[in-house]
Amino acid sequence: MADLSAPVGTDPTLPELLRTHPQLSMTPTSGLTFEGVALNAIADAVGTPCWVMGAGTFKRRLRRMDQAMREAGLDVSLHYAVKANDHLAVLSLVGREGHGADIVSGGELARTQKAGIPAGRVVFSGVGKTDAELEQAIGLDIGQINVESAEELDIISAIASRLGRTARVTLRVNPDVDAKTHAKITTGLAANKFGIPFDDAAALYARAASLPGIEARGFATHIGSQILSTGPYRAAYARVAELVRSVRASGQTVSHVDCGGGLGIAYRAEAEGQPEALAASIRAELGDLGVKLAIEPGRWLAGPSGVLLSTVILRKEYGMQTPFVVTDAAMNDLLRPSMYDAWHGIVPLAPHSPGQPCAPTHVVGPVCESGDSFARDRDLPPLPRGARIAILDAGAYGAVMSSTYNSRPLAAEVLVEDGEWTVIRRRQAMEELWQDETVPAFTGGTM
Repeated sequence: MADLSAPVGTDPTLPELLRTHPQLSMTPTSGLTFEGVALNAIADAVGTPCWVMGAGTFKRRLRRMDQAMREAGLDVSLHYAVKANDHLAVLSLVGREGHGADIVSGGELARTQKAGIPAGRVVFSGVGKTDAELEQAIGLDIGQINVESAEELDIISAIASRLGRTARVTLRVNPDVDAKTHAKITTGLAANKFGIPFDDAAALYARAASLPGIEARGFATHIGSQILSTGPYRAAYARVAELVRSVRASGQTVSHVDCGGGLGIAYRAEAEGQPEALAASIRAELGDLGVKLAIEPGRWLAGPSGVLLSTVILRKEYGMQTPFVVTDAAMNDLLRPSMYDAWHGIVPLAPHSPGQPCAPTHVVGPVCESGDSFARDRDLPPLPRGARIAILDAGAYGAVMSSTYNSRPLAAEVLVEDGEWTVIRRRQAMEELWQDETVPAFTGGTM
């Protein structure tokens, strides 16, 4: 997303990036390391582009989030937002830490089950759940379905009744609160497609309580992603608390509130969102309601836990103009800069002397799109042909959004921890790009 909180001219230097990313270090001999593993060694063995996820970093952040809630005295269940990074290795870390998952599709539900996360710890969000997905979720008796509309509530009731099951639901309320984030990732405004209008929620909750196959448990809200201040959270939670009290006053029972996710990270010069501040906001607005609480963090956990490695294909000089450094990673690998004008730190893998001069550089990919760009006028040391870079904070909405556009195979993925590393997804073979394609005989084809 565009970095609305970081004005032009505030780009961190390479030493500053390393200081704010303690999982990284620069050594004189091995160059850039991630959790004690030399990234050049991974690139030598696996090639580039290559995703590298840090299991230790992910677990430390997961534990900090959980601890912040517990130290605030909150009864909170943590459900990792699978859409941020759905690799089975990441999901297995979540399950082994004793936490659940927030899903938005049947495929994500299947992944959680493959990774060993109990169905009872799964929350199903999303504005367009299909009948087949709902049948799958209700059949597995998942922990909760966040209902997005009156129409969806009727569909869930009918499916649960037909299956002879009871679906536990919360109503996702749209509080019409501006999260002050990028327009493409805000979800809590009245103009957004998500959730039930606040003014309709109380009446729909009363109706939900009377429907067959439905156990109405409470309310959910999620106002957006990459949120860096607590003001929007407090505003949204205050509206939910108002709704809970109103519904209870009318005789209804409310036992659960799902607080959503969206806590932001420091891509550029922003101050990272703090779990402790989020916990304080939840406690201030919802702490006296006597409800079971839930949160759905994704980006905050996975983003800083991953990097994308890439190699410079060539350096294209333009006289006195800013040169282009063309890398073997592209927008089909990491879409965020092209889609959201997102800023990601870029650090060379080779040892860098603090006194080495930096100069403005355009870092771009080889895809045939002008938008295939990772950085414009970025101050970087010389990056000749064959130089390698790490694109930082790419663990969330990176590999999971990759495609094979321009018939570019999907990159390999590696997991590191405590000085060790292993491949968790091999690089896609070229032949796999068309292995599921056929050429019909009526076209004259013979394949």
